[in-house]
Amino acid sequence: MTPASLLEHLETWYRQGKLRLLDVSFARWCARHDPAPTPELLLVAALVAYLEGRGHSCLDLDPLLQQTLNLGTELEAALAQVLAELPRTRAAWQDALYGSPCVAPPSSPAPSPLVLAENRLYLRRYWQYETALSQQIRQRTNPALWSLDALAGALPWLHALFPTHDAGIHWQRVACALALRSPFTLITGGPGTGKTHTVARLLTVLLSQSAHPEALRIALAAPTGKAAARLTESLRKALRELPPNLPAALDIPTLIEQVGPARTLHSLLGQDWTTRQFRHNAAHPLDLDLLIVDEASMVDLKMMVALFDALPSRSRIVLLGDRDQLASVEAGAVLGDLCLHAEAGHYRPETADFLRTLGDPPLPENLCDPNGSDLAQCRVMLRHSHRFGTAIGALAMAVNAGDVGSVTRLLKQETHPSLAWKDCASPQEVVEIATCSTDLSYGKFSRLLQTRPASADFDSWALLLLQALDQFRVLCALREGPWGVVELNRSIEQKLRTMGGLQSQGEWYEGRPVIITRNDADLSLANGDIGLTLRSPYPAQGLRVYFPDAMRSLRALAPSRLNHVETAFALTVHKSQGSEFEHTCLVLPAPHPIVTRELIYTGITRARQRLTLLCADPTTLEIGLAHPTQRTSGLKFEA
Repeated sequence: MTPASLLEHLETWYRQGKLRLLDVSFARWCARHDPAPTPELLLVAALVAYLEGRGHSCLDLDPLLQQTLNLGTELEAALAQVLAELPRTRAAWQDALYGSPCVAPPSSPAPSPLVLAENRLYLRRYWQYETALSQQIRQRTNPALWSLDALAGALPWLHALFPTHDAGIHWQRVACALALRSPFTLITGGPGTGKTHTVARLLTVLLSQSAHPEALRIALAAPTGKAAARLTESLRKALRELPPNLPAALDIPTLIEQVGPARTLHSLLGQDWTTRQFRHNAAHPLDLDLLIVDEASMVDLKMMVALFDALPSRSRIVLLGDRDQLASVEAGAVLGDLCLHAEAGHYRPETADFLRTLGDPPLPENLCDPNGSDLAQCRVMLRHSHRFGTAIGALAMAVNAGDVGSVTRLLKQETHPSLAWKDCASPQEVVEIATCSTDLSYGKFSRLLQTRPASADFDSWALLLLQALDQFRVLCALREGPWGVVELNRSIEQKLRTMGGLQSQGEWYEGRPVIITRNDADLSLANGDIGLTLRSPYPAQGLRVYFPDAMRSLRALAPSRLNHVETAFALTVHKSQGSEFEHTCLVLPAPHPIVTRELIYTGITRARQRLTLLCADPTTLEIGLAHPTQRTSGLKFEA
C-alpha cells in the first residue's frame, strides 16, 4: 500500500462518516511535512487524532495490530482491510514511525507533533500532560514527605469521629488516617460509601491538630457548579452532624464558615475566558493548606495538570470520586487510571503497621503487598455503602460487574417498588411518566407552579419549586433524536402546557428550568448550574431566572443575559454527574456506541429513592453492559 492510496482510504472513511475532517486533515499535514511519509505514519496520525476526540490520551500500537481497538464495527472492518496490506509487528511499525520527522521518542528535543513512547503514540501536548502529572503525583506520594507520627495526637479524635463497628476495618477511618500522613490522598467509592462524611471528619481532625486552626487555608472544589453546590451542602450537613462527645470543644459554626462554599475548578484557578489561561499556575500558586476536590472522575487530563501545577508543595490535596462513573468529556480518565488497582489495596508492611495503631483488625493478606507502589499507600477504597443495601444499590453493583443475569432479575422483581423497567414503544411513554400525578414527577412541580403566592412569600415559593424540580429528572444517553434531550424537553414542555402548569409560548416562559452549559465568570455562573424562570414579584422586571446559592438564597438574572443555556426537564447522563434525584427516569435508546456500562451505572446512581429504566430496544441494556469504556492512557501507575 502506498501513502497516496492510504490517504484515499482516509478520505473515503471521512465521507462515510467514520472519521472526522480533523482526523484526515492531520494525516494530510503529516504527509506534507514528511519528505517520505509511510502509510503507517498517515494511518496512525488519523487514528491518534480520532481517539483524542473520543477521550483517549494516546494510541496503543499493540491493540491496533491485534485489531482490538474497539472503534466500532464499521471502522474496525474498514481498518482490518488496510492492516492486511501492512506489516503486523510492533517493531516494523516503530521503525516506520521513528523514521519520520513527525515522530520523536520522549528523549528527543525535536518539536515533533507526535511522540512515540515504546508502544504508545501521543499527540505531543498529551504526552506532556501525562508526563507532568505523573511527576507531580510521584513527588507528592514520596515516602520522604510522609508524617509517620501523624496519629500521635489524632487517635482520640479518630475514634470519637469514627466509632468502631462490627463490619471489620473502618475504611473511612483508614482514609482519614492516611490523609493525615500524606500530602496527597485518593478516596474512591460508590454512592453512599461516605466520601463526604469522611472529609468532614478529616477537616475536623486537621483543625483540631493545628496550633492555629483559624489560619488554615482550606478550599473545596468540583468540576461543575452543580457538583460544587452539592459538595457544599453535603459537607455542611456532615459537619452539623458531628458527634457531641469530641475530645475538646470545637466551634462548629465557625468551622463551617471557615471552610466556605465549594467553587468550580475554573473559578478556583481563575480562568481568563479571553485567553483560556489560568491566573494561578506554578509561577502564581494558590495560597492553600488543603484542597478537596469532589467528583474527580469528571476532571480531564489537561485540567488535572493545571490543578496540580497551581498547588504549592506544602499543601495537601484530597481527590474524591467514584472510579466507576463516566470519565471526563475531554481526553483522559485520571481518577480511573489512578484507582485502577484500588480494590486490591497493595498496602506495604509499613502502611499496615501504621494503620494497626488505629485499633482496627489487621489488613487482610489479600490487600497487602510488599512491593506496593507509593501511590497505593495514599489511596483508599471505601467498601461499605449505606445505599448499596437497597435495590438501587444492588442494581448498581450488578451493572458495575457487567452481570446481565443479576441486573435482569433485579429489574423484573416486583418486590422492589423502588425499581421499574419497561421497554418503550414510543418516547411519549417517557413524557407520561415524567408528567404523571405522583409527587416524584413533574406533576408535583406543575401543581406547585400554579399556586403562586403573594409577593412577600415569593422567595419561599421559588425555593420550594426548585426543590420539587430537583426531586425528579429524565436522563438520556443522547442529545438528538426521538429519545434525546432536545425532543423530550420539547414534548414534556407541551404536555405540561396542556396540564396548565406552563402558560406562555416561546423560548422563555414561567416554569422553564435551564442548565448553564458554559462557565460565565461575569455572571458568576458555572457549567451545570440549574436555574428556574419565574415572573418577578416586581411586575416591571418581567421574567427572571432564579438561581439558588449554597446558603439557600436566590439571585435573579434577566434571561437576555444568559447566552449558554438549555431547557433542563431532561438532561444527558453526562450533564447529570454531580447531581442526585429522589426519582431518576433513565432513558436508553436503541443500541448505540455511547451506551456503555459506565453510562448506565452513572445514570442509575443518580437515583436516591426510585429508578425508572426505559429502553427503546430490549437489547440495549445487555449490549451496553457488555461494553465497558476503556480509554487508552499511559497514566496507569503500577499497583
